[in-house]
Amino acid sequence: MKFQTQIPLHSAEGRLLDFDAQTVLLGSCFTKHLSNKLEYYKFQTLSHPYGILFHPQALLTLLKHVHQNHADEQAIFFSDEQWKSFDAHSCLNHNSKATFQNQLSLRLNECNTNFKSASHFIITLGTAWCYRHLETKNYVANCHKQPASLFDKKLFDIDELTDILHEITNLIHGFNSKAEIIFTVSPVRHLKDGFIENSQSKAHLISAVHRVVQTTPLLHYFPSYELMMDELRDYRFYKRDMLHPNAQAIDFIWEKFKSIWINPKLHSVLKSISRIQKGLQHKPFNPESAAHQEFRSSLEAEVKRLAKEYPGLNF
Repeated sequence: MKFQTQIPLHSAEGRLLDFDAQTVLLGSCFTKHLSNKLEYYKFQTLSHPYGILFHPQALLTLLKHVHQNHADEQAIFFSDEQWKSFDAHSCLNHNSKATFQNQLSLRLNECNTNFKSASHFIITLGTAWCYRHLETKNYVANCHKQPASLFDKKLFDIDELTDILHEITNLIHGFNSKAEIIFTVSPVRHLKDGFIENSQSKAHLISAVHRVVQTTPLLHYFPSYELMMDELRDYRFYKRDMLHPNAQAIDFIWEKFKSIWINPKLHSVLKSISRIQKGLQHKPFNPESAAHQEFRSSLEAEVKRLAKEYPGLNF
């Protein structure tokens, strides 16, 4: 007897991830969970250069800035003793304007370099709701807790989102025409918008993505949202806020992603890397004991073996 509906996952038709792959991860907070997993297993990644970006329009703005290699000065402002940008997440805020501007410039330079060599882009779309700054008429990535009167709010329709996603893919392939682009929709529930509004938002994103991924073999869809909603249809897979997937759910979705997007030849290697990582994090009761010294020697030997076989690995 089955107590769970299962989503059929088909083998990826593009280049699979291996240790030579260079992956750029952009989008909502769920992308961070995927980047944490890839970093844990020693894949080459660039993650969230402008911080968490929930809306496709914010991603498009970032990509345009990378293409121009220049941040929008009009989006930079001073509030609560910090310099901020409506185009970036608050994690980049700084009390020095010069440092803040330099930080944005360094992030864009890093993107420019990495985008040209990236083999994969993983993009998580969080919401179709977006805020427009009334004074500048520009859509923002983050309101930075500014007064609501400074913005109006809009739900982007499917046609608008489709156009934005086409622009995003065109810009990415302008940097690297062979890059695989994997879209997914965040399973995080944006209930501040409202229950019905959240459903509308996710539906618009999913519809737009499926229109776009059909246009070229280099575009793909991974069903993070559907795995959470259908295979993990239970509140025990959420954190206490009942909005975000918990560690168990993230591990489950990661295993599904690994099964289709990571080269099967590496699956046993990932188990070895996990053993090493756990060993490196282990805190012994007696660091000077013979047993611990033997454990450390065994660990170092395993690290050397993997590093010899896969020169890019760095522990």
